Amino acid sequence: MLMPHPAVLNDLIEQYETLLLRAGDGSAEAQRRLEDVAYTLCVSTGTRDAETALATARRQLSGPGTGAASENGFALAL
Repeated sequence: MLMPHPAVLNDLIEQYETLLLRAGDGSAEAQRRLEDVAYTLCVSTGTRDAETALATARRQLSGPGTGAASENGFALAL
């Protein structure tokens, strides 16, 4: 199974959390970007909703073997 590089996951989590705060202010642009980042998180983690994607990303970041990655930003999970 392919797994996203830890740096990619970290960036997506940071973007999601930042946009979540901004979207709460009613900004349509922030809401659209939040939806885009949530979708990317879901695709990256193989999940279907943002909360599950966040939990999965955090679990992957805390797990063993998070340092092995290829040049395309994905690591093979053996």
